[in-house]
Amino acid sequence: MEAKIQKHKISNEFDTRLKRLGSNEKVRAIVLLNIKDVEKSNGKRQNHSERLSVIEMMRKEGMQALGDVEETLNRFDGRLLTDHPDALGSIYIETTAAGIKALAESDRVKAIMEDQKVFSNIRQRGTL
Repeated sequence: MEAKIQKHKISNEFDTRLKRLGSNEKVRAIVLLNIKDVEKSNGKRQNHSERLSVIEMMRKEGMQALGDVEETLNRFDGRLLTDHPDALGSIYIETTAAGIKALAESDRVKAIMEDQKVFSNIRQRGTL
């Protein structure tokens, strides 16, 4: 079951890089928390107070998930790099490969992505 969980939560490329790490080496990652749907859309546009209510419930759920993630990180010499989940329910962490694998097994985690620099090959208009 572990391979199935990781297959869906960690990309093959990231998993390959994790296997190359030493047992004490750390990696930075972005964890997408599995925040339950606090309110299903009924197809109608929400008013301002309804949106604020949903956002507040998502924040509370995210903070509960954050506590569980932090407990896992502590077991693997990891740490949170953010104080709270962002609006999309993601957090930044640093931990060992074993810590990443343990997080991938958690029901509180939807996906884990390697935190890496992004470069663009697109040139801006007017530059050569």
